[in-house]
Amino acid sequence: MSDPLPPFSLFLPWSPLFAVSAVFLAVALIWRWSCAQKVPAEVPKPISLKPSQSFQAQKTHHQSPSPEAEMPTVSRYYQPQIQPTSDRPQLPTAVPHKVSRELSFWTAQIEAARVKQPYDAFLVLDVEATCLQGAGFDWPNEIIEWPVCLLRWKDKSSKGMASQLEIVDEFRSFVKPTWRPQLSEFCTELTGITQAQVNFAPTFPKVLKMFTKFLAQHGLVDPKNGRTLQRICWCSDGPFDIRDFVVKQCFISKIPMPIWLKGDVLDVRRLVSVWVATHDPFDGLQARTRLAAAHHFRSLNIPQQLRVLGLGQFQGRQHCGMDDTRNIARVLIELARRGIRLEPNTPINPNRRWSWMGRPGEVLEYHFF
Repeated sequence: MSDPLPPFSLFLPWSPLFAVSAVFLAVALIWRWSCAQKVPAEVPKPISLKPSQSFQAQKTHHQSPSPEAEMPTVSRYYQPQIQPTSDRPQLPTAVPHKVSRELSFWTAQIEAARVKQPYDAFLVLDVEATCLQGAGFDWPNEIIEWPVCLLRWKDKSSKGMASQLEIVDEFRSFVKPTWRPQLSEFCTELTGITQAQVNFAPTFPKVLKMFTKFLAQHGLVDPKNGRTLQRICWCSDGPFDIRDFVVKQCFISKIPMPIWLKGDVLDVRRLVSVWVATHDPFDGLQARTRLAAAHHFRSLNIPQQLRVLGLGQFQGRQHCGMDDTRNIARVLIELARRGIRLEPNTPINPNRRWSWMGRPGEVLEYHFF
């Protein structure tokens, strides 16, 4: 019986495979040993910034970092260090970022730059007129309330620089309609004007004479010929009051439009819309692009104008002519304070005609009935 083979002789048939495996195993062991011998590099500490006390963050009840702990920078925004509670000023409730940006913007507008203002006085007008439910602006409306606020500059310099307007006087009169003396129920509910108020009111020509005396008392017009003595600018919420209602009423009353009432008008609604479209702090559009789009900007009524300018709520009753006029005056005063140049922006055609107009004072009723 021959001697048995040594144990390693069992691997002789596979000796090439065994050799390759041994080499790979040796390389892996050497690499692992070399990695274990390396000393990790020291991570540099972030530069410690020392913000002012006004920017110190508050520590919440569930946080307890040590005073020496440093906060790593984990975002592109600056993160101040946390100080001990005894050394930190206690701030009020945090304001959202968007709200704080808005507050900062309006705060920057408090002291508006004074600009050269070409007009000396402003007459804010918002008439109320007869109306029927569903009838448009083609209807022959008659004026039933004539309210005006007179505004002047408080700080106008010799060079015409100003920014502070104030109401110096008011004029108000109800007006008796002549073509359709009876008010509709819809008109009374909308305007709050009763039939008794217009029955005992003067007609439109008499109201204009009374108002001319009012203007003369303030040195705005010559009582003899009605010519203006100062540069006055008529203002309204939209172009409708003078462009439509006054022109219609002068035709129905068979009188020419007064000299002091002719000329272009400052449409306050349009001015506010353009200003909002070009000065919105959150709008990323270029100023020129926004200005071009302002002509298509949605129209803002009086309450919306007040809110967008930060003036609060509408004061009084909407569609009461006097209350509407006073709130438009508030808007105008704020625009002046923001350094906006106030001048007419809407052309008025005193010779405008509608299809229902016949001879002077004649309403062709077959257009409606």
